[in-house]
Amino acid sequence: MAIDQALMQRSQGQCELCGSSDGLSAYEVSGSEQPASVVLCGECLAQIAGDDALQAARWHCLNQSVWSTEPAVQVLSYRMLHRLSSEPWAQDLLDMVFLDEPLQKWADAGLADSDQVATVDANGAVLQAGDSVTLIKDLNVKGTSFTAKRGTAVRNISLSDNPEHIEGRVNGTRIVIISKFVKKSS
Repeated sequence: MAIDQALMQRSQGQCELCGSSDGLSAYEVSGSEQPASVVLCGECLAQIAGDDALQAARWHCLNQSVWSTEPAVQVLSYRMLHRLSSEPWAQDLLDMVFLDEPLQKWADAGLADSDQVATVDANGAVLQAGDSVTLIKDLNVKGTSFTAKRGTAVRNISLSDNPEHIEGRVNGTRIVIISKFVKKSS
């Protein structure tokens, strides 16, 4: 979406979440009665849209943007904090954030769909952030030179915004694992 002059002026030519000036575009924040857009850089947009995997370390910028005076920026920051709520820093920030009633309704409207689908393992057991799982199949790890072997324990998993994916550390590398290839450990 093209960035109009007023939006570019409001954002001062920077991503309204992270402050980057690379690859800027307008992003419409859904759920509002009136159209509301924010300016995002290419990296923020790709992770929000789900084109790229969510990288929690990148989103520490929400510590600043959630306090913006622009309602659309506050709402988008709040929604991203919810997606990252398995991270302790994000949960702490969510506990501190206060949105007035109309903004809270707007922010919650965008969360309604994402709260309904649970992440489950190969046996249908619901997985939670912090659980331990065991791989039930050898997995070739893209971008590395190793294979995650069947029977490997993955402790302290993180959930992603995609209910079919979890994240965990194997051989010291943080990887995305398809949840149907794991079973929950007791």
